[in-house]
Amino acid sequence: MRAWAITELGQPLQEIELPTPEPHGDEVLLEVTHAGVCHSDLHIWEGGYDLGSRGRLSMADRGMKLPLALGHEIVGRVLKWGPGGEGKGLEKGQVRLVYPWVGCGECPRCARDEENLCTAKPRALGVYQNGGYATHVLASHWKHLVPIEGIDPALAATYACSGVTVYSAINKILPMEPDEFIVVVGAGGLGLNAIAILKALGHRAICAVDIDEAKLAAAREQGASQTVLAGKDTAQGIIEACGGPVMGVIDLVNGSQTALAAFDALGRGGKLVQVGLFGGELKLPLPLMAIRALTIQGSYVGNLKELRALIEIAKKGQIPGIPITTEKFENADAALNRLKDGKVTGRTILVAA
Repeated sequence: MRAWAITELGQPLQEIELPTPEPHGDEVLLEVTHAGVCHSDLHIWEGGYDLGSRGRLSMADRGMKLPLALGHEIVGRVLKWGPGGEGKGLEKGQVRLVYPWVGCGECPRCARDEENLCTAKPRALGVYQNGGYATHVLASHWKHLVPIEGIDPALAATYACSGVTVYSAINKILPMEPDEFIVVVGAGGLGLNAIAILKALGHRAICAVDIDEAKLAAAREQGASQTVLAGKDTAQGIIEACGGPVMGVIDLVNGSQTALAAFDALGRGGKLVQVGLFGGELKLPLPLMAIRALTIQGSYVGNLKELRALIEIAKKGQIPGIPITTEKFENADAALNRLKDGKVTGRTILVAA
């Protein structure tokens, strides 16, 4: 198979030939038709995460090995499967969304379809195994294939990471009154999907925050009721736009500055859900945590149950689509660099020529 892979950290992706995998056990081989270019790909490509005063978390230390085909937002056509897939409704040519956040498959969390939280042996596609920047991908289990009939496959691809990530974060914020503001920090692909999903769930008061006016315009088009241009005093801007301190913030950037602004914008009893991997650290005045009864919670992608629930909502036509730009697989490196330079509104999806 052909793959557009990292062969050296931070260097251009290379088109290489790799053996086409043969499915065994519960595995399924698919021909990739669509692959999303996600901001997480940049961290993997660069080789790690900024931990502030604690240094850097290396992808190599986490178990990443090169060469590696990136890509964890994957739609493909079923080609063949191992004996474990017999009698499971698989047919050659089926178009399926692939759940990429694979764990060991054996621990209690994996048994509960919460493989994204597996600590025994994480095996996420595009992170520890070859992902969707390739002509073929090997799904680790037939249950990871999600039917997407009636959904544009380019949009469906975004739900494997962007969509399920924000859906999981939203589930940690809700329930809230529909007219009580939820703040979404970051109006990229995740932020626009967050706005779309909040609207689908009946939430009306949504404030989007970003440093880019064009992305804020896209957020308003998507359905944000207020927008804030991040700057010198972002927290105060949020409080003014929302008519007071807020009860829920989802930080899809999660850098030192955005996290502190989000914290400062919270009202008593408020909750900050941290999603992004931009990096840095957050230093807090600890008495305020107790005095204001605040909650800070991390949220890492989403589980298979959440992805299936999200797709069912999407199938009903309740989630507005986000802006999608398609690009040929051969141009994967250019697409990744456009994302790095902040020149992407919505999502870029790699497609076969």
